[in-house]
Amino acid sequence: MTGPASEAGSLEHVWRNFCAQLAEAGEVLARPSAPTTALDQAEGLRYLSRLARTALNMLVDSADPDFPRLFMLCDDKIKIGADNPDNIYQQCVVRSDQTYRVTGKRNGVPYLSIGSKANRYAIDGTMASTGELEFADMTFAPDGSFEVIVSKDRHPGNWLPMADDSTLLIVRQTFDDKANQMPADVQVERIGPGPEVPALLAPDVIERQLMAAAAWARGTANTFANWSEWFKAQPNRIFDGNQSIFQRAGGDPNIWYGHFYYDLKPGEALVIETPVPDCRMWNVQIDNWWMESLDHVHQKVWLNNSMAKLESDGRVIVVCADADPGFGNWVDLAGHRSGTGLWRWFNADRVIVPQMRVIAI
Repeated sequence: MTGPASEAGSLEHVWRNFCAQLAEAGEVLARPSAPTTALDQAEGLRYLSRLARTALNMLVDSADPDFPRLFMLCDDKIKIGADNPDNIYQQCVVRSDQTYRVTGKRNGVPYLSIGSKANRYAIDGTMASTGELEFADMTFAPDGSFEVIVSKDRHPGNWLPMADDSTLLIVRQTFDDKANQMPADVQVERIGPGPEVPALLAPDVIERQLMAAAAWARGTANTFANWSEWFKAQPNRIFDGNQSIFQRAGGDPNIWYGHFYYDLKPGEALVIETPVPDCRMWNVQIDNWWMESLDHVHQKVWLNNSMAKLESDGRVIVVCADADPGFGNWVDLAGHRSGTGLWRWFNADRVIVPQMRVIAI
C-alpha cells in the first residue's frame, strides 16, 4: 500500500546525502585561480550560501510546473552571474508539454523581456534560449495590460515559443531610473489540462528535488568560476569572447555583454572610455571574483545612461576607484583590488568595445 499513510522509514540518509552533495560546491573556494584574501574568501562563502538558498527556492518550493510560481532568482542579496543592479529578475519552472498564460500591466518599466529556457546549469552550465519576447514585439491594451501565451504550438497574438527541452521562464525588467520607475505587474498561470491542487509530497520527489538543488548550486558556482578564470587571462580589458558563450548561459539576445577582469594595485584606478552608440540604454558595473554585483543599495558600484555625465564630444569616461577622482563618472571599487565587471549595450546600432587603462590616483 502506498499513499499518505504508508511507511517510508527514516529519510535521514537523504538529508545527509543532500548535505554532502551541496558541500561539493565548496570546491570553487580552493581553485588555484581563486583569490585568497580574507574579503574574497568571505564573500565566496556567503555566495555559496546564497546559491543554496535560491536553488532550494527554485527546485523545491517553486518546482511544480503545473502550479507555476514566479519567484525572484536574484535580488539585492542573492547575486548570480554579474546580475544587473538595474534589473528585477523573476523566474518560474514550466513544462514544455503544457500551455501557460503570462498576464500583467506594463506600468513604468522601460524594458521587459520574457524568455523560455532549457536550464542545464547543473549539467553543463548552459541555459539555452528556446524562445524570446520583449515589449517592442508585443501588443498592449490601452491601459498597458498585456497577455502572452507560452507554448510549443503557435498561438495568435503575443506568443512565446517553447521547445521540447524548455524548463524555465525568465522575466527580466530593466530600469534606468529604478527608484522612480514602477515595475510591471506580471503573473503566470497554467491554462492547459492538469490537476486542481498539487499532489501530496512523496519521499522520492523531495529526494530528487534536494539532489537537483545541490547539483544546481555546484554547477552554477563552477560555471561562473570558469568565466572568471577566462576573464582573468585578459586583465583590465574587455574579454575577447564570442557573445554566443553568454547567450548559452541565459543571456538576453538584445544585449551585448562586455565582461572584464580588473586587477589593480593599491593607489591604482581603472579608467573606461567609450563613445556611446545609438542604443536603448547602457550600463556598467563592478563585481567581485564570484561574479556577484557589489552592494548597489548602499554604494555607487555601477553606472547607467540616465546617471552618466558625458564629455563634450559625447564620450563617457568611467573611473573605478576607491574614492571620487574628480573627473569622469566615479564607480566605487568598494574595497576590492581585483574582480570582474560588465558593460552592457541594449539594442545598440553598432558594437563599440570600451577601452580601458590603469592609472595612479
